[in-house]
Amino acid sequence: MKTSGKKVKPPKKDARVRRTRDRLGDALIALMKEQPFDHITVQQVLDRAEVSRSTFYTHYTGKEDLFLGDVDDFWEYMSTRLARHGEKSNRVAPVRELFAHVADVGEFRAALQASGRVHDVLELGRGHFARAIEKRLTELSQANRSDSGRNAVLAEMFSGALFALLDRWLNASEKETPAQMDDLFHQMVWGALGATAREKNVTTAREMSRPKH
Repeated sequence: MKTSGKKVKPPKKDARVRRTRDRLGDALIALMKEQPFDHITVQQVLDRAEVSRSTFYTHYTGKEDLFLGDVDDFWEYMSTRLARHGEKSNRVAPVRELFAHVADVGEFRAALQASGRVHDVLELGRGHFARAIEKRLTELSQANRSDSGRNAVLAEMFSGALFALLDRWLNASEKETPAQMDDLFHQMVWGALGATAREKNVTTAREMSRPKH
């Protein structure tokens, strides 16, 4: 997906297929900046991308499928960034990188808003980040020998909070830096995880103090 002058590369696929999908996705995004999504035709995408109709329908069922497929690739790439880079910190999500990228693509955000597909895009993002955060929490809990049983629920909660923070940040007149938002998010995460650990310890202590019959 190209949403600005910078190319965000999705996970590797067959090089030729990847190039074709990139050209189609980039063509659609460019057209979205010029006209409403509902006015865009598949033929316009094909002409802009210089791809044949038969090739297009080998990969997609229509422009909606192309759009969501391109968005899905982006979210997968962004949400798994820490794992792909082998980051050793205690961060559970690449918040700084996400906020910096989103801030850089104002023109695309406006086109997305006009398309009426913001909800679909954000739902895909929340799902990808929830899965990536759960995996990250599991890895960190194994390293810290802590309970990983609640990771799926916590990951859903943290992913929802992340996108709520992103929405608030984008609509704020005075913005914190992406790095500051990263710190804020992870303070919340580790505060919640600490509270969860304390709750577990209290529950365990209560169970152990109950008289046995």
